[in-house]
Amino acid sequence: MRLLSIVRSMLVLSAATLGMACSSSEDAANAPPTGADASGDGDAVRAAGERFITSVVSFTPGACAGFGQTKMPGIVQGPPKGAGNLQGSLDVVSLGYHGEIVVSFGSNAIVDGPGADFIVFENVFDISGDPQRPYAEPAEVSVSDDGTNWTTFPCTATSYPYGACAGWHPIYSAPGNGISPTDPNTAGGDAFDLAAIGVTHARYVRIVDKMAATCSGSSAGFDLDAVSIVNAEVP
Repeated sequence: MRLLSIVRSMLVLSAATLGMACSSSEDAANAPPTGADASGDGDAVRAAGERFITSVVSFTPGACAGFGQTKMPGIVQGPPKGAGNLQGSLDVVSLGYHGEIVVSFGSNAIVDGPGADFIVFENVFDISGDPQRPYAEPAEVSVSDDGTNWTTFPCTATSYPYGACAGWHPIYSAPGNGISPTDPNTAGGDAFDLAAIGVTHARYVRIVDKMAATCSGSSAGFDLDAVSIVNAEVP
């Protein structure tokens, strides 16, 4: 179960690492808000703020879900709260095994543009810091323009690398750390290109957990942190 593993990974951090983390947190507290440039451009902040989940259209939790549900929908709205590749964020909602969530972006939409068009963020961490050994909880991602007709990115892999599944890349962007949550080159998470499935415009994203295992507790399955639009209809 991911969240228990995250807690264990946090406990085994060395004192030196913890000291560095505290120092980084203090620096982050004084950094410009996520999405702002060094000049503190307020327009950049507002533009970034329009590119995240605004509504949870539906949520069908699977077996052993529960973690984060009392904080819905706010816990999945706004930018990701990444913790790097050695530990995962706890600012997530667990879908449970084969659980499903559908989200939308208010008046905004994802459009097909250069490269990746949107990013799905899950609280992945790399075991022992090895990027080829992610603690992955894969999920299938689909998009729709009307909330009824869906086109799906194929998620069939059951081991690394997980291809077009979400849930196998750590998150590096977090509020205040200066890493843009809409830059697929630095933000982390799993980036998707609409062109790969022949879609040009999408208002909804559906995420379905693909884990297949027995479970216990309330934090099983894919853990959703956030979704960001890279190429937006309303910039």
